[in-house]
Amino acid sequence: MLEKVVIANRGEIALRILRACKELGIKTVAIHSTADRDLMHVRLADEAVCIGPPPSAQSYLNIPAIIAAAEVTDAMGIHPGYGFLAENADFAERVEKSGFAFIGPKAETIRVMGDKVAAIEAMQKAGVPTVPGSDGELPEDGDTIIETARRIGYPVIIKAAAGGGGRGMRVVHSEASLLNAVYVTKSEAKAAFGDETVYMEKFLENPRHVEVQVLSDGQGNAIHLYDRDCSMQRRHQKVVEEAPAPHIDPDARAKVLKS
Repeated sequence: MLEKVVIANRGEIALRILRACKELGIKTVAIHSTADRDLMHVRLADEAVCIGPPPSAQSYLNIPAIIAAAEVTDAMGIHPGYGFLAENADFAERVEKSGFAFIGPKAETIRVMGDKVAAIEAMQKAGVPTVPGSDGELPEDGDTIIETARRIGYPVIIKAAAGGGGRGMRVVHSEASLLNAVYVTKSEAKAAFGDETVYMEKFLENPRHVEVQVLSDGQGNAIHLYDRDCSMQRRHQKVVEEAPAPHIDPDARAKVLKS
């Protein structure tokens, strides 16, 4: 059992981690920027360490500072929550190499599934149908980007390859706004996730978002947590999740859960 964990996140996400640690009897270390020193998770944690100024790139994305916070507090593990560095394979690898437990997937798993471009490639190789898209990172060349959008067909959506939480996404309905949307999304992705890689997909205007979560213990044992409908969203961020997902064909559900 881990005795002390660094919570490498902020706000509600950090509070959820803190609550779980309290229930398990694990001591907590809250990291925070100078702007967040008075947030609730900072006040409730057993210890707190300021790791930098307000910009995320200088605090919550500052890998050396986070690892240093674990070192000075004698923590045993680092929990990234979601967003920020949660899907950053280099971060997971550096945490492990520094002697701490990374509470999350292995670095090699994140490299495939945490990078959405790599994840799409893996799914295509496995024969899983995917949404029509750029089939990789968008290049710098504007003409190639325009041709890609024409091939896919408008509307399209520009997405950050890293991160999540509804950030780093921009819907484009016409060619006139395409290149600016790519530029803005790259800048947002760089600021939010430390990686400006973006790709393009066909934007599905009235889809259903149904997903199955899988939980593994790192010892070769895995279970699914059944399905849930996450279609109600605001700014590409889930608002309500309903489980089980309603009006799903029973045979289709059974096939997905079995696989």
